[in-house]
Amino acid sequence: MRESFAGHLLQRPSDAVPHAVHIDDTTLRDGEQTAGVVFANEEKLRIAKLLDEVGVYQIEAGIPTMGGDEWEAVRQIAAMDLNCSILAWNRAVISDIEASLRCGVDAVAISMSSSDIHIEHKLRQSREWVLESVKQAVIFAKEANVYVSVNAEDASRSDMEFLLAFARTARDAGADRLRFCDTLGILDPFNTFMKIKTIIDVVGIDVEMHTHNDFGMATANAIAGIKAGAAFVNTTVNGLGERAGNAALEEVVMALKYIEGLDLNLSTEKFRELSEYVAHASNRPIPTWKPIVGANLFVYESENRARTALVDPSAYEIFAPEAVGLQRRFLLGKYSGANVLRMKLAEQGIATSPEEAAALIMRIRSKSVALKRALFDEELLDIYHGMINEVRQEIADTQDQGRDLLEDAAADAIALVSEVTDEA
Repeated sequence: MRESFAGHLLQRPSDAVPHAVHIDDTTLRDGEQTAGVVFANEEKLRIAKLLDEVGVYQIEAGIPTMGGDEWEAVRQIAAMDLNCSILAWNRAVISDIEASLRCGVDAVAISMSSSDIHIEHKLRQSREWVLESVKQAVIFAKEANVYVSVNAEDASRSDMEFLLAFARTARDAGADRLRFCDTLGILDPFNTFMKIKTIIDVVGIDVEMHTHNDFGMATANAIAGIKAGAAFVNTTVNGLGERAGNAALEEVVMALKYIEGLDLNLSTEKFRELSEYVAHASNRPIPTWKPIVGANLFVYESENRARTALVDPSAYEIFAPEAVGLQRRFLLGKYSGANVLRMKLAEQGIATSPEEAAALIMRIRSKSVALKRALFDEELLDIYHGMINEVRQEIADTQDQGRDLLEDAAADAIALVSEVTDEA
């Protein structure tokens, strides 16, 4: 397998994905299936509108066969006249598809388990029953003239020969694509690449990636599938989803653009707004360290990195904060230095000499250690106004003693840096 994988890599561009890729976002379906999450219908409509403004190709709006508020939400989203396609989720059951068609969607997903463990213990049926159910459901949906995605649930644990038969059955019945579901998130990018490449080469059907993050590889596996030829990827905002979640919309899009060289032409500057709204609606706050949209992504405290970012942000930034709706910020804390301090005070209209900044920064570091956090701007101003006279007297005293305060501060900084591992 290793030799075969290497051969495929040699045949493909090293700097770009060689085909178009479309985002089918499932925040409103699989995202809402997160344990404990419920979106109000008004929130669903707002999320759909934001996703459309961002520019996703398709929205998986929900499960109409549930009836009630769910059916009504899908119907209202389908009636919003959005630019994107609206897809509804179904079992391979005719009545499910009928409920979706009544909502006015232009696409349906027909989901069926393809692994033996699911067929035996979840469905309590046979492989033959699975294939026949898929066939009849797809034929019915295509007769209604809608786009059809057939979802192979638990595909990553399916016998490959049966999965190929599953894909052929879907294709021959008229399905437009196969959704490959790594339902338990058990794949790595290498195995993902080989499985998707096999399906595409043998069956010749469009493939959509649906990856879960149980081992932290949802985004990587989604991209591996795309590099193998998958033309669609299922995402959720913030990686919302069951257990450890799904491949995150913002991560997949930005990784494709800045790592793989494939720009999906989405309005990525709206990502933070979209992420904040979904976080609020789902009551799942965005971690500050969240990739792409986390609040700390463009925040600098360390003097070395902050000083460099002031001169050339590209030294530590692959893309500008504005590209995802964030802002660059500088904090003062334990590892801060005089350069950022002078810049922060200048923002408040306060000019300080290098000697004053050198003396003040040591006091700020001590305060940060005592508080176990960086300082707020108001706290910085309090320190400045409360200690500037003392600092100026200290500077005068050192000059009288023939000492150089800047040299003393530099020695203190070197001692501080020696206490920690050198920055990567």
